[in-house]
Amino acid sequence: MKVNTGIPVHDLKAVGAAAQMAEATGFSGISTQENRQDPFLPLAVAAAHTEDLELRTSIAIAFARSPMVAANMSWDLQRASNGNFTLGLGSQVKGHNVRRFSVPWSAPAPRMREYVQSIRAIWDCWKNGTPLDYQGEHYQFSLMTPNFTPEPLNGELPKIQIAAVGPAMMKVAAEECDGVMLHAFCTRKYLDEVILPKLQQGLNAKDKARSDFEISGGGFIVTGKDDEAVDKMFEWVRMRVGFYGSTPSYWPVFEAHGWQDLGQKLNDMSKKGQWQDMTREISDDVVREFCAVGRFDEIEKEISRRFAGPIDVISMPSDTPSDLIMALKQ
Repeated sequence: MKVNTGIPVHDLKAVGAAAQMAEATGFSGISTQENRQDPFLPLAVAAAHTEDLELRTSIAIAFARSPMVAANMSWDLQRASNGNFTLGLGSQVKGHNVRRFSVPWSAPAPRMREYVQSIRAIWDCWKNGTPLDYQGEHYQFSLMTPNFTPEPLNGELPKIQIAAVGPAMMKVAAEECDGVMLHAFCTRKYLDEVILPKLQQGLNAKDKARSDFEISGGGFIVTGKDDEAVDKMFEWVRMRVGFYGSTPSYWPVFEAHGWQDLGQKLNDMSKKGQWQDMTREISDDVVREFCAVGRFDEIEKEISRRFAGPIDVISMPSDTPSDLIMALKQ
């Protein structure tokens, strides 16, 4: 199992030292999210300060930028990181695409399939000299001159993974990508009964081996050096479950447990701005379905119970002890 962590993306001057510390501590890699900051810039800094650390965007919002832009940044990061970059993409929900990024909305799964295919077509052009001619419903690329072709990339192309919650995006991930990033809003029951069968179906359709496909995430890890830190994070997860559970896009997870009424209630409350009341609707038992819980000195067994088997990559806090990281990586 790979063990990744985050870095202080809000302070680019601190990224280099943080990335070096993560590598020295034994983390497999670092990841960035597109929340308040751009996800690519910190990884460029990290690439310049590390040797073997895996770098990934987890996630970069796809539809807010052209596939050509994503292809170009990924190409450069792959070179700078000695071949250790993974482009992690996510669709985001309609409201953010339309109202925050001012980009048109359409069914996300078919569009994401074209997004990934077009990036691969661009990379094929740059690496092998194949004429660029990708013609899809959402994306069309047919112009590439030597002046705009980046310097050759030695070694493998970057890997592409996408975030997925529902079955349609799972199918795209299995058929088109090198891996899937599962949302933390995920229970082991939903993972075993819905996600894994759908992924295997997609892999079989493309004759792809499971060993060549990486699955990351799939739940929260609530841990820390003492009970106070664990309790604080447990309450944070309770709030996140209430927040995500109020959005219909995430309701398939609730449906696997027969919690449809809870999702509808949270949705109604969110429309009234009752955010604190929403959190109180999430019981301890519901929270525990979404996470592994325990101090650093007891979390290894809980992580094994919750994630071992199907999950290849988990994320741990940056202050995780080195011996625990080594144990989890075995």
